[in-house]
Amino acid sequence: MLRAMRLGFGEILIILVVVLLIFGANKIPQLGDALGKGIRNFRNSARDDDSIDVTPEKSEQEKLDAAQPQAGTPAATQPAGAATTNAPENRKV
Repeated sequence: MLRAMRLGFGEILIILVVVLLIFGANKIPQLGDALGKGIRNFRNSARDDDSIDVTPEKSEQEKLDAAQPQAGTPAATQPAGAATTNAPENRKV
């Protein structure tokens, strides 16, 4: 059964002629180049397992908590002319 699926020289030659007729002589080098790059990228991705980023994304609550200022830091959204209670230049003596 497996022997029936093998391609001989004649079958390969017919396939190459059909490919040449379909794509034309100008496109054959571009197709070979694209096929070679695809195989090279596949081999590199199969070898380099550590290049995949598996860090979990932050949830919506963690994003909101990170955007809000902490208790000890000044608020970034405070207007420039607003008075603060702990600034020495705004205290009346």
